[in-house]
Amino acid sequence: MARMNVSVLMKKKKPSLALTLSSAGLLIGGGIAGYWLLTQGRPLSRYLPPGATIIPSYALFTVSMTTDVKQWQQLREFGTSVVQAEIDKNIVQVRDRFLTNNGYDFQKDIQPWVGEEVTLAVLAPADNSKPPAKPVASGVRDTSSQQLVLVLPIKNPQNAKNILTQIKARKGSEFKETTYKGIPIKQTDSNSINSSNSSSGSNTQDFAVSVIEDKYVVITDSSVAMEKVIDASQTKTSLSTVPGYAENISKISTYQPFAQFYINVPTSAKIASAAPNRQLPTQVLSQLQNNQGLAGTITLDTEGVRIKGISWLNPNSQRVLTVDNNAGEMQNRIPAETLMMLSGGNLARVWADYTLTSQANPLSPMPPEQLRSGFKSLTNMDLDRDLISWMNGEFSLSVIPTSKEGSDEAFRAALVFMIQTNNRASADAALKQLDEVMRSQYQFRIEEKKAFGHPVINWIGPFGTLTASHGWMDDDVAFIALGAPITEKILSTSQSNNSLARAEAFQKAVPSELNPTNGQFFLDVERTSKNFPLPPLFPNQQTFLDATRSIGITSAVNDNRSNRYDIFISLKKAGKMH
Repeated sequence: MARMNVSVLMKKKKPSLALTLSSAGLLIGGGIAGYWLLTQGRPLSRYLPPGATIIPSYALFTVSMTTDVKQWQQLREFGTSVVQAEIDKNIVQVRDRFLTNNGYDFQKDIQPWVGEEVTLAVLAPADNSKPPAKPVASGVRDTSSQQLVLVLPIKNPQNAKNILTQIKARKGSEFKETTYKGIPIKQTDSNSINSSNSSSGSNTQDFAVSVIEDKYVVITDSSVAMEKVIDASQTKTSLSTVPGYAENISKISTYQPFAQFYINVPTSAKIASAAPNRQLPTQVLSQLQNNQGLAGTITLDTEGVRIKGISWLNPNSQRVLTVDNNAGEMQNRIPAETLMMLSGGNLARVWADYTLTSQANPLSPMPPEQLRSGFKSLTNMDLDRDLISWMNGEFSLSVIPTSKEGSDEAFRAALVFMIQTNNRASADAALKQLDEVMRSQYQFRIEEKKAFGHPVINWIGPFGTLTASHGWMDDDVAFIALGAPITEKILSTSQSNNSLARAEAFQKAVPSELNPTNGQFFLDVERTSKNFPLPPLFPNQQTFLDATRSIGITSAVNDNRSNRYDIFISLKKAGKMH
C-alpha cells in the first residue's frame, strides 16, 4: 500500500469506530468508480473479495483495499494537500487500531507475506439467535456493540503456521493462547497490564489473532468477534452465502481493483433507525427490508476514480423492479454549457416509487404529502391527477447558464424541466390551466410568442420581468424554464448540434458502458461551485469539492431484482489545481 507504507511512520492516534469507518467512507464518497471484466465460465467465488468465505453473513459493512504500492501512489496524485492529509489520517486510524497499537509494523511484519487485498469488516451486534456462552461480567465490553475484523490473506499458504508463531504480543502485555472449535487463537487482555492479580478475573480481550483455513490471518478487536468468524467459516454462514451476494459481485468485478465494498442494507437500516431521534417509521423499515445489499468496485483512472455499483433485492421480497431503460435522449436537447443535468426514464414511475418509500417518513427531504398539499394550495390543482398522470416518459432537470463564463454580462442561470409524454392533450390542458392560475391568482401576464418556429408561453411578472416559459420542443417533449430567459438557447440546441451530449466535459464524466440506461446525472463541480453556493450535504464537503472537477453517473435496471450504477468522479491532480 504505497501511502500506507509512508503512513506507517506517522504519529499514532487513538481511533474511534466512527473515524475508522470514515476511511472507507472517504474512499467510497471521494472516489466512487470502475470498469469491469467479466470472464464467462468461471465460478462465482472467483470474484469474491478476500475473507468473503469467513466473514459472518450478518456483517454490516465490508471494504477490501489493494496492497499494490503503485495504486496507492496513483491515488496520491489526486486532490489537494488537505484531501491527501485526510486520506492519510483515516488510514492511520485502521493501522493503529489493528497493527501499530499491538506492536506491528506493516512494511516489516505484514507486507512480506500479505496478499493482493486486505478486508475490513464491521460486524452487526451480537447474533441474538445465539445465547451468550457465559454471563457478561461487570466492566466487560458490551458484546452487542459493533466489532471490527481485519482479514489479511496469506500470499503463500505454506507460511500460514509460521506466521502465527511469529506474531508477538505488544510490549507490556502477554498473549493468552486459547482454542475455539479446534482453531488456535492468540489474544491479549485489555486489563491484564499491571493487573494480573485482579480478583475479578473478567478481563476484556481487545486483540485476538488467528489463522483461518490456512489462508487468512484474522485480527479482531475482541475474542467474541474471532469466534464469530470461526463459526461462519465452519458452518458455511459467511458473507459468500448472503442471497445474491456472489452473483451480483461477479457483475461488477474487475481485474485488480483499488477497493471493493458491500453494505448490508436491511441490517444497517435497523441499526440506524435505533439511533436517538432518528427512528424510521415501520412502513419505511418494511420497505428497506425488501433490499438485500449494495456493493461496488472502485478503480483508479488517469483522470479520477470510478465505481461499478449494484444493488439487489431480498429474494423473499414481493417487490420486483420494472426493466424499463428508456433514458438517454435528454442530453441531446440541452445546451453544451449546462452546469447540471439529472435525467430519468419514466417520471410517473419514479414518483410512485418515491411516494411508496417516503410516505410518512420524517427523514424524507421532500415528503410527498407536503408536495401534494403545497401544490394544491398554490394552484388548486391535483399534483398526481393533473400533472404526474401524463408525465410517463423520459424527463430531465437541468441548470443552464444564460451567459458564458468570463463575459461582461452578469452570470445568470435558469432551472429547466423537460418531460416526454404520450398524452399531449392532457398535457396541453394542464399547462393551460396552470397559465390561467398564474394570470388570475398571481397577476402574471401570459404572453404567447414564437421562437425557432415553436410557440412559447411566457409568464411576465407584475413588474414586467420574465419569470418562466413553457412550450414544446416537438410533438411529445414539453419544457418549463424558470428564472433567466433561456428559451431560444434551448430550442436552438437541436439545430446547432451544440448539445450537452457533444460536450467534452460531459463525454469524459458520464460513463457510457451501460446502454440502454434509465437515468444519468452530470455536475460540473468547478463551474457550479464557483457561481452558486452549494448546500451542505455531507461532512468535509468543501474539501471534496475543492479537489473535484465533475461527477457523472449512469444507471440502469439490470433485471427485475437488481439495479446497476456506473459513477465517475473527475479529480484535480496535486499541483494542478487551476
